[in-house]
Amino acid sequence: MLQEFVFGQERRTERECKSLLKVRREELAALQQRIKQAGLPVIVLLEGWSASGKGRTIQSLIRDLDPRFFRVLSVGPPTPAEQRWPFLKRHFECIPEGGKVLFLDTGWMEETVRAYLRGDLSDQEYQKRLESINIFERQLTAGGYLLIKIFLHIDAQCQKERLDGLAADKETLWRVNDEDRRQNKNYEKNLAVFDSYLEATDKPWAPWKVIDSTVAPKANLAAADWVYQQTTAALESRPQPVHPEYHWDMAPPLPLAQADLTQTLEEKEYRKQLKKCRAKLAALHNELYRKKVPVVIAYEGWDAAGKGGNIKRLASALDPRGYEVLPIAAPTRDELARHYLWRFWTRLPKTGHIAIFDRSWYGRVMVERLEGFCSTEDWQRAYDEINEFEKELVDSGMVVLKFWVQIDKDTQLARFNERQADPAKQWKITEEDWRNREKWDAYETAINEMLARTSTTFAPWHVLESVDKRFARIKAMKIVIEAIEQAL
Repeated sequence: MLQEFVFGQERRTERECKSLLKVRREELAALQQRIKQAGLPVIVLLEGWSASGKGRTIQSLIRDLDPRFFRVLSVGPPTPAEQRWPFLKRHFECIPEGGKVLFLDTGWMEETVRAYLRGDLSDQEYQKRLESINIFERQLTAGGYLLIKIFLHIDAQCQKERLDGLAADKETLWRVNDEDRRQNKNYEKNLAVFDSYLEATDKPWAPWKVIDSTVAPKANLAAADWVYQQTTAALESRPQPVHPEYHWDMAPPLPLAQADLTQTLEEKEYRKQLKKCRAKLAALHNELYRKKVPVVIAYEGWDAAGKGGNIKRLASALDPRGYEVLPIAAPTRDELARHYLWRFWTRLPKTGHIAIFDRSWYGRVMVERLEGFCSTEDWQRAYDEINEFEKELVDSGMVVLKFWVQIDKDTQLARFNERQADPAKQWKITEEDWRNREKWDAYETAINEMLARTSTTFAPWHVLESVDKRFARIKAMKIVIEAIEQAL
């Protein structure tokens, strides 16, 4: 894309471009209202060479826009704190809500390319990063986002002149660093890597626009034209991402009907094993922190199956400074306005810490599916999206554990009645619990499909037989212990 690029193709004069740009800005301002009314979330990503004019172009694009409905974010290198999370977390958590526009002054491209050129990423790691970025962008666009990608291109001589000009003025000297100079000195090497990146991530649903940024007014007009064209097209209709044909390496699932719910543990033996497991988990938690290994544990299960008590016993063995229990309720207004995985990306644990999710991203293929909170296309697509999400976490070094807490229908009814009769437990039972119970068979079908399609070898499901809660608690703790020992 870049190596065959021809500079100087725009024949209009700078004066003509400035006149046309004024009109286009007015059209963009009007378009912003349509974006807001349609609830369309838009990300405008500007990448390019150092000194290519990314800041100038953003300033031109936003000049006539309503500042209440857009945000400009300059993305620098990841901080030491940000490096304690998976690569995509800081990019996922800044995505805008529906009806708003995010302008990014560089993003995941510059971070990736610079890391590769520095030697921080091997060839294999670089290819994996490109795959992760393509998944990230496809998931966003499939989830209703418009991603507009612009690369500002200049030649080596133009870049050198601009860097020299910035360095000659004490007011702008700070904008030139050693890495910028190295980029110019090794222009051809950087050009080849930029080109490979653009070609690998140029997709019909998120195409790149390479703009000649040698002359500012011409570049600004080209950028405004591209944003206008992409946005108006998106408000009409957009090409849907092509979902890849995955062949996940699956772990054999256990259909719920085959779970042995007769398994029990006597009180005395339970107390003995609980004490032993707590001591082991406490020691392992210290080692997790020292070796900076993060852990995610997701609990799903029937209402009244005993998730809360199971989580309580597991957490009782852990250092409270190094874990968090995250009860997941219905999404808030802010969460509904973003991609459904956003609220989980933003809650991931940093290295050495544990996050325990009481309910999780699997709501997409259970309650949201059965209650009609998302389209059929959305929940059917979610199986692979969830597997992609969990694979990204595992590949980043995270331990991912998933528990389904299983009981039978009669046990649930007995526990519901017990809660209803006990004033101290009545807060645990709601009308929604009774309504969900009426859909037991439909939920069981959905759960079995979920287990079959998302129990992968890298993040398998574990069924906890919880008619005897003591048995389920010890089983969960032993599984966590074994998984952490393997990771360490």
